[in-house]
Amino acid sequence: MTEELEPLSEALEEARYRSLRDDLGDLAGQARDYARAELAFQKTRATYAGKEVRGIGLLIGAALVFLFFALMGLVFGLILALSPILTPWGATAVVCLGLMLAAGASAWTAWSRWRRMAALIGGDEA
Repeated sequence: MTEELEPLSEALEEARYRSLRDDLGDLAGQARDYARAELAFQKTRATYAGKEVRGIGLLIGAALVFLFFALMGLVFGLILALSPILTPWGATAVVCLGLMLAAGASAWTAWSRWRRMAALIGGDEA
């Protein structure tokens, strides 16, 4: 039974020589170390995220460039395919008119969604 109480008696003996001031100083030191470690960790995360965002942005830019050229190839192919039927000028006019209609429909939809969003945010009824 005395063997079980021996660790407790050692802790009580150690507590006699410690002070609250020392314990608070140790706690403040540990909190400062934790704050420094957390700050270093967050800096590392931010650096990693910044590098990844840059790389992701470059890849998205490359994808958009490739998509643009693919669409230009499609437009050129449509003009070539329709040229025997409508003449080169007619095929160009039909393809351009189709693209303008698609652009107009997209712009109209975007404008109506913008107005609806602005009305909802502004508190007006849509």
